[in-house]
Amino acid sequence: MSIRLRLTLWFSGLLAVILLLFGSALYFYVYFNSNNEVKAQLGESAKQLLQESRGDWSGSIRPDRLTNSTLQSELYVQLFNVQYNNIQDKSSNMLQNNLQFPKPADWDTPDPIHYRTVKTSGNPFMLCEIKLVGLDQNVVYIVQIGAYTGSQAEYLYDLRTILIISSLAAVLIAAATGLLLARKALRPIENVISASRQIETGSDLSHRIPRLQTNDEIGTLTDTLNGMLSKLETAYNELDEAYNSQRRFVSDASHELRTPLTTIRGNIELLQRMSRPALGDGSGSEPVVSELEAERIAMSQEAMQDIADEAIRMSRLVNDLLSLARADAGFVMEKSEVEMLSIVEDVCRRAQHLPRKAEWVTHDYGILEGVTVYGNPDYLRQLLFIFIENAFKYTPSGTVDLSVIKGEDRVGIMIKDTGIGMKREEVPSIFDRFYRADESRGKTSGTGLGLSIAKWIIDEHNGFVEVTTREGAGSTFTVWLPVSFSRHSESGIME
Repeated sequence: MSIRLRLTLWFSGLLAVILLLFGSALYFYVYFNSNNEVKAQLGESAKQLLQESRGDWSGSIRPDRLTNSTLQSELYVQLFNVQYNNIQDKSSNMLQNNLQFPKPADWDTPDPIHYRTVKTSGNPFMLCEIKLVGLDQNVVYIVQIGAYTGSQAEYLYDLRTILIISSLAAVLIAAATGLLLARKALRPIENVISASRQIETGSDLSHRIPRLQTNDEIGTLTDTLNGMLSKLETAYNELDEAYNSQRRFVSDASHELRTPLTTIRGNIELLQRMSRPALGDGSGSEPVVSELEAERIAMSQEAMQDIADEAIRMSRLVNDLLSLARADAGFVMEKSEVEMLSIVEDVCRRAQHLPRKAEWVTHDYGILEGVTVYGNPDYLRQLLFIFIENAFKYTPSGTVDLSVIKGEDRVGIMIKDTGIGMKREEVPSIFDRFYRADESRGKTSGTGLGLSIAKWIIDEHNGFVEVTTREGAGSTFTVWLPVSFSRHSESGIME
């Protein structure tokens, strides 16, 4: 719910409560005032009657005399005989209208006058009942003087209706007016939101929120946000420049390091070949060297082998960094229609020669006959080799299996191993750069960049990867790539 609507509801509710209290007070004021006026009229007649009776009534009463009152409202009089428990007499207007008041009510107060409201023949009346006491101090008669209150009831009904309708109308008008005023008052905030969204959806942090001339809270908020945006722009530009510098450094360093590493690897291989004849090849024409010289040459061979291994590892790291630098720089792969069957078969053949301890399991991949993917063949091979090498690395014993799943519009390449597996909470982080599971740190070689490169290649080919793993039971990576063209429509899995 928007602030504008909440403000409108709050003020409308407050106005409704005020109108309810005011209307109720006005209604009850008019109600009690009209009742008091009728009581005053009835009390005047009762006062006259009591003055005539002087407390000990022994005469007679004529009801019509009380109706000839100087009061504005016409009164109706009924004389009730207490001794015989019946109506003794009525005023002529009651006889003419065939009216009859109910029996007098009993009241315990010493006051000889009692007021109450009754309905006679569906007409509302206010009764003033007066006890007339005889010489023996017993109540002989009760005089019931009634005033018709139908006009007051109609007046109160009309007043109540007017108050309800006018209050509802006032609340609706106030709500509509409040909504318009709230919209006008909050329009500067809408400008702030609109400008903030433009900054959020775009990359131009130089955009500023328009400043109004008023120096109110909205103006202060605008100034604060513009100041914050200025600081963010400065920090973003500095961070972007540092990121670009780092990216250029990684790219340039990767390029520069490839040449000396290649030279180091070539020279080490040359030195290893040159040192082998000194040790002999096992035939009868071995050169004669001393035991000390042979030990020195063997140590040199071991040192050169370590240098060669580290040079290979550094070359792999440099190549990975160069690939990620290209990805960060927005490198666009050259793509074409690629036959997946030849790619998978070539990778399976070459994977047999990778360093491994696990058994390499392949299948017949005829299901890929005619299946093409729009992509880069070199990067697709690199993608599969990353997952296969990763499976060999973390499978000290068991099997590594490559199978293929083909759907209607996608082809899935599934690399399954029976290695150490991973914890479930580690899966979301395995494609982060330099991330390696805790169990593998210090136990297996690697830089933690392979899966990051694989994720980049998959994204560039509009694919996705599914990971299924269980600690101690191995992992399964399924790479799904969109099919560009296929002569077969059936789906299945080849094993």
